[in-house]
Amino acid sequence: MATSSTCKLQGHFTLNGMFQDGDLLIGGLFEIQRYLKVFPELSFRTEPKLPRCELFYMTSFQQALTMVFAINEINNNPNLLPNITLGYQIYDNCLRLGVAFRGATALVSGTEETISDLNCKGPPPVIGIIGDPGSTHSIAISSVLGLFRLPMISYYATCSCLSDRKKYPSFFRTIPSDTFQVRAMVQILKHFGWTWVGLIYSDNDYGIYAAQSFHQEMQQFGYCVAFSEILPNNNNPIDIQRIMGMIQSSTARVVVVFSASSLLIPLMNEVVLQNITGRQWIASEAWATSPVFRTPRFQPFLGGTMGIAIRRGEIEGLHDFLLCIRPNNDQSNDIVKIFWENIFGCSFEIKVKETDGEQVKKVCTGQEDLSTTNTPFTDVSGLRASYNVYKAIYALAHALHDLMQCEEGRGPFSENRCGDITNLKPWQLVHYLQKVNFTTGFGDHVSFDKNGDALAIYDVLNWQPSADGSIKLHNVGVVNEGVATGMPPQSVCSESCPPGTRQATRKGLPLCCFDCLPCGDGEISNTTDSIECTTCPDEFWSNPDKDQCVPKEIEFLSYEDSLGISLTTASLLGTFICALVMIIFAHHRNTPIVRANNSELSFLLLLSLKLCFLCVLLFIGQPQLWTCQLRHAVFGISFVLCISSILVKTMVVIAVFKSSRPEGKGAMKWFGAAQQRCTVLVLTALQVVNCAVWLSTASPTPHKNNQYTHSKIVYECAIGSVAGFSMLLGYIGLLAAVSLLLAFLSRNLPDNFNEAKLITFSMLIFCAVWIAFVPAYVSSPGKYAVAVEIFAILASSFGLLVAIFAPKCYIILLHPEKNTKKAIMRREVQNK
Repeated sequence: MATSSTCKLQGHFTLNGMFQDGDLLIGGLFEIQRYLKVFPELSFRTEPKLPRCELFYMTSFQQALTMVFAINEINNNPNLLPNITLGYQIYDNCLRLGVAFRGATALVSGTEETISDLNCKGPPPVIGIIGDPGSTHSIAISSVLGLFRLPMISYYATCSCLSDRKKYPSFFRTIPSDTFQVRAMVQILKHFGWTWVGLIYSDNDYGIYAAQSFHQEMQQFGYCVAFSEILPNNNNPIDIQRIMGMIQSSTARVVVVFSASSLLIPLMNEVVLQNITGRQWIASEAWATSPVFRTPRFQPFLGGTMGIAIRRGEIEGLHDFLLCIRPNNDQSNDIVKIFWENIFGCSFEIKVKETDGEQVKKVCTGQEDLSTTNTPFTDVSGLRASYNVYKAIYALAHALHDLMQCEEGRGPFSENRCGDITNLKPWQLVHYLQKVNFTTGFGDHVSFDKNGDALAIYDVLNWQPSADGSIKLHNVGVVNEGVATGMPPQSVCSESCPPGTRQATRKGLPLCCFDCLPCGDGEISNTTDSIECTTCPDEFWSNPDKDQCVPKEIEFLSYEDSLGISLTTASLLGTFICALVMIIFAHHRNTPIVRANNSELSFLLLLSLKLCFLCVLLFIGQPQLWTCQLRHAVFGISFVLCISSILVKTMVVIAVFKSSRPEGKGAMKWFGAAQQRCTVLVLTALQVVNCAVWLSTASPTPHKNNQYTHSKIVYECAIGSVAGFSMLLGYIGLLAAVSLLLAFLSRNLPDNFNEAKLITFSMLIFCAVWIAFVPAYVSSPGKYAVAVEIFAILASSFGLLVAIFAPKCYIILLHPEKNTKKAIMRREVQNK
């Protein structure tokens, strides 16, 4: 409202934001608070109240502070805009067009109550505006700002409609137009051969214009859109169910989505509830990097999503700058206090609410440490939108710098005039913005085409599962000016099969329609849309999802598992019993029952049995070269020593009987103690020679066997030579058979302590065990074959130990009266 000498501001808005004074101000509009919990009713009878914003968006606040960082960096750069200090005025648009337009109006009009200029003329309070991120907001705001040629540089508005220079003559952007995004997306579809796809888009300028371009581009390539659905703005469940029904009923397995993540949440929640899998999602840049969907809850459904993302960049020093932010009492910087309250869960209000005597919120001190937080605000590992903000500020600064470098009389304007920095005309800055050309510290080239659009470079992302079950982003390619490079291997099919399955063409339907069949055991498909499954290498097996080869489980009889522990315990128990019997025999070594039939052979038999029990330990544990070589050698030699001792004992019984008859009085003369020892040594030496030849010619070695079961590797000892192993077992069998035969023939001979009968019984047990061993060993898989062999060793060893020595220990310990020479003489008379 103008008076005779002044212009008066008719009203002003209360907005959340940040402010720093300077010679020249740059305006900024950001979506710092995402939702409106309460929006005032518009009655058109009273002035509407300020809407209340909720849900603080940390990523957007990082983008706003990137603008602050860039301005401070420029102010400290003596080579760019020397002697000029830039300031800023930033407002939060609360994701509402009304709030965004109020902010833009406040930036253009300023906040001064009066202006001392009769015609209300003069430079605007801000030289340009960074923002708005939304296409709909940018369309509305730029339509007004374009009338005054005030430059507006958006870092996230992608609607292709904004490239119309007649409607938006002062609009620029550091993010490529959706025209280029659609071309990039179709390039991806072309690369993978996906010609039959579904389309879902948001009901706003961003989604509608993108969908129009997508349809045109698909028709140009001869591709088909199976269905096209609009996401409701009001989360209408009826509309959501309709879209879900279309996704489920369609034969298209590839679904392209143009939408902001906030509008897509209800649909994706329904995808999880209805367990919709087997879809290849293609994400536009508006949600391709959103953290909302990269949680373990969505991973089974959205894992493998391909996305178009704006170019990632790095800004040196930004992380340290973000950690140095502190709130103050300046009302113009109230958004920093709101951020502080959200990130630390505290309040700057002096009044502290209490519930049952407990404080609801702690009081903010303003000195809390940001380095202790873990939010997207301090994450600078994947700067995309923030990097675009950074480039937008520098584009404006370079345009101003070029304007200041103009030489009078050689300027670009009428009569070769230059722009005046003290009386800057917005259209003059637009001229220099159109020609700006520089390279960022990260190495990216920044310039605008004739429509104010940035260079069309996109990162192609793939959503891959991480170890914690969430989704991590992987750069898998780049689309530069419509050309895809560095992409994953191509597929020749047009629908999507999830990892772990392969495509199988349906009969009677177009080639682009197929079923997804699961891969077989030991097969995987690492990529979406695999035509065939890949067999894993020999030592690998497919994981449960059939999308990755993992090392096979290595199986062997271990000391840690229950079977290994049981067999080890039995082995040590047998060794202990042998040692105990030896102690008993040594203590009663002068008694008749110990001295009968050569006590030396009894001790040698006990020693060999102890070795038989201990050799079991070589069969347990991971096979190694030395254990493989020793296990059968020690086993064979120990058992030959044992059976040889028993054989000689049997021969002693026969010799004693013959010497008691008149015709054989010299029998014991030729089979005395020396001959007995020599016989045992010679018989054992033959086995030693056999083992030495076997180990020197074809030694047993550790072997990984995957023939028993394909999902596991059985770590075992390969015998090396079948002939050598057969000779070892055959020799033991021969000695056992001879011993059994002689013991059986002499079982009824008069013997003081029934030695021949005990030997006969023990050899029957021994032979029965090893006869049963052969079929059990052949039919047992993996480590159980080793367990069967160990069981045979233990069973036969315990059989010999108990059958031969238990009756003798019984007499020695419980009936010592029978262990006398008198008792022996009485039994001899009775036997005769």
